[in-house]
Amino acid sequence: MGRRGNESPVEEPSMKWVVIVLIILIVLVAVLLIANYNGLVGLRNKIESAYSQIDVQLNRRYSLIPNLVETVKGYAAHESGTLEKVVQARNLAMNTNGIADKAEAENAITGALKSVFALSEAYPELKANTNFQQLQAELSSTEDRIAYARQYYNDNVRAYNTKIEAFPSNLIANAFKFTQREYFQAQGDARGDVSVSF
Repeated sequence: MGRRGNESPVEEPSMKWVVIVLIILIVLVAVLLIANYNGLVGLRNKIESAYSQIDVQLNRRYSLIPNLVETVKGYAAHESGTLEKVVQARNLAMNTNGIADKAEAENAITGALKSVFALSEAYPELKANTNFQQLQAELSSTEDRIAYARQYYNDNVRAYNTKIEAFPSNLIANAFKFTQREYFQAQGDARGDVSVSF
């Protein structure tokens, strides 16, 4: 009996250490879960903010297109097919939802705008028109802003998609229904800038 009395105090400190280690592990796991969840939320919010910046620039471009079409009509009225393509592409893009569909519609606008700007080579009076030059410069600047906003958006999508696939954040992503996001991609010849020549 004397020995058991001596063993008892030795077991109690061991149990305390086990409890302390378990508490520390639980706290570490909780911190890890919270940090990963908050990281995913932060990236998701960055993506939404980045998309809104793309949208601002796209709306800026949409508002410039009617002025461009009216200016070109004054000098190249018989080029109505080219102008109609620009207007149709603009209207389609304005009424499109979803990243992939929006990107495709925007690529159509970029292609149509290149055709309109190519008209200026055939019509020297149009090329010399101050309003046309200003609209062309503004659209070119807007294209640069769209490209920058698209790159920022895609960088955040890449970081977010990587995080939801990597361990251990993929466990949190699955538990809280975080899903992959689509990239906003330019296709084919839409990757280039809208050319500006004076």
